[in-house]
Amino acid sequence: MSQPQVSIIIVNYNGLGVIVDCLTSIFCYLSPTAIEVIVVDNDSQDGSPELIAQKFPQVNLLRQAKNGGFGTANNVGARQAQGEYLLLLNSDTLVTGNMLPTLLAQLTSDAQIGIVGPRLLNPDGSFQLSIAHEIGLWGEWRTLRQVKKYRIPANRPALAAQYDHDQFVDIVVGAAMLMRRSLFEQVGGFDEAFFMYFEESDLCQRVRALGYKILYAPTATVIHIGGYSVAQAAGPMAAEYRRSQRYYYRKHRPRWEQWILHGYLAFKTWRQARQHS
Repeated sequence: MSQPQVSIIIVNYNGLGVIVDCLTSIFCYLSPTAIEVIVVDNDSQDGSPELIAQKFPQVNLLRQAKNGGFGTANNVGARQAQGEYLLLLNSDTLVTGNMLPTLLAQLTSDAQIGIVGPRLLNPDGSFQLSIAHEIGLWGEWRTLRQVKKYRIPANRPALAAQYDHDQFVDIVVGAAMLMRRSLFEQVGGFDEAFFMYFEESDLCQRVRALGYKILYAPTATVIHIGGYSVAQAAGPMAAEYRRSQRYYYRKHRPRWEQWILHGYLAFKTWRQARQHS
């Protein structure tokens, strides 16, 4: 068998409701000779790994003995990858056409492009916000403003128009991103101290720190259902979000920003406790 050009890595965690559709869409639209598909299963208990093995024998299924998190699982998959390029896909995505030639052309058009992210779409085909500003007090405030704007349906056409052309961004959402395997290895893959949240922001930050650019390429599209695995454990994930946020600030932001974040979160916790007392 010839070496695949692209290794598609999907992390599965209790994804019975989405993973079959995701894999079906991949093998429907993408050339089987150009790709290999690696599914890293994070100790799912819903029967999804057994179903994957049964329905998709061509998939390289890597079953983990415990759920080590999103970044750790992607690193496991990347170590097994044979392709020159890695396409990291969420299990709750759907491929709707052969977007690989477009993404590869974008990535290889400039040696300084490190990561390319396609346009993400909601299940109804509408625009989904999948770009963020650099993590920090100013960047998170700007991103939050944009998210609040997006949550009002009347604002979405203007946002879709704003992101209807190729542009360099700080962060693309990790639901779908393409990069060279050599660069992924150069930066050391995902930081496994992030269990969930901020891991793709950290990866984008480290890629940019090496002088590479992050390209948002909306001519390629992927449907993203969104939040499927997180919904399985919504309560603990809120605490995990804050833990990852604090770790990111310790890793990348100046001390004064860390102090402000710590004070803000302490005040927020105090206020919530008073409201519930």
